[in-house]
Amino acid sequence: MNKYLLLALAGTILLGATAFLVAKKHSTEVKINEDVQTQWKMFKKTFGKKFADPEQEHYRIEIFAENLETIKNDKTGTLGITQFADLSHEEFKSIYLTLQVESSEVKTVEYEVAADDVSINWVTAGKVTAVKNQGNCGSCWSFSTTGSFESALIIANKANNTLNLSEQQLIDCSYLNHGCNGGLMDKAFTYIKNHNLTTEAEYPYQAKQGKCQKVTGTQYSLQSYTDVKQGDIQDLLNSLQKQPVAIAVDANNWKLYTGGVFSNCGTSLDHGVLLVGYENNAWIVKNSWGTTWGEKGYIRLASGNTCGLANNASYPNV
Repeated sequence: MNKYLLLALAGTILLGATAFLVAKKHSTEVKINEDVQTQWKMFKKTFGKKFADPEQEHYRIEIFAENLETIKNDKTGTLGITQFADLSHEEFKSIYLTLQVESSEVKTVEYEVAADDVSINWVTAGKVTAVKNQGNCGSCWSFSTTGSFESALIIANKANNTLNLSEQQLIDCSYLNHGCNGGLMDKAFTYIKNHNLTTEAEYPYQAKQGKCQKVTGTQYSLQSYTDVKQGDIQDLLNSLQKQPVAIAVDANNWKLYTGGVFSNCGTSLDHGVLLVGYENNAWIVKNSWGTTWGEKGYIRLASGNTCGLANNASYPNV
């Protein structure tokens, strides 16, 4: 697991001078017709988008129009308008999806899974907590960590499914990680093993890194964590039958996902999420981009090692 460092860079998009300079380089001819204008108005209303001046908004609507073309040309039926529809691909990657990986090759263990053989859904079992939103902080690793830890505690009858653990404590205090500039689930598990983890109520989320605060309230502990065999689909399924699993994925093409079984991705890991089920030959994954993205905050991935989901997986032992 220490071969992967999730560095989903944080920060609010600069819609001022920086965006304007980028706009000058934006050479693609985009037709802003009445339909685009109508969808743009709905997009702004739905996601609360506001812009400081007409130049910035013009730049954003051009990108929005390009993303509409991508959606129109999609043959899979999995893409639509999300809160990221006014971001270029480069902007989306630079804010959310940056990864440093040591040179290595991961061999996927071939394994066929029949739909009738496996059916796991920890969400419908009531063992998965509510979808959260990391905002413009590259803290996906902390949400993957808390999500898996929350589920492990619920399954062990040490908490109920309203449990809400503190990502902010990990961002501020897990010094082996990099706060809003990324981190590793294994390093976060190690921190929790050594220091315990409190709740969101005790240590609220700020979407930015701050000074580590002393924790005096409710705390949860874990004994250890287990790494799933790298690239081994069978071991991942076996682990998932025990509890939800923290995984790293290639989310390079997730920007406009709105529903369906998704398969258009590689294996360049750049995002931390939570594997919560497997049904009808598809993996069920909980994300941390809020409930307006995807299928109420979830994505379904095609069976196999789609998006590299078996290449960096682990779970806590409570």
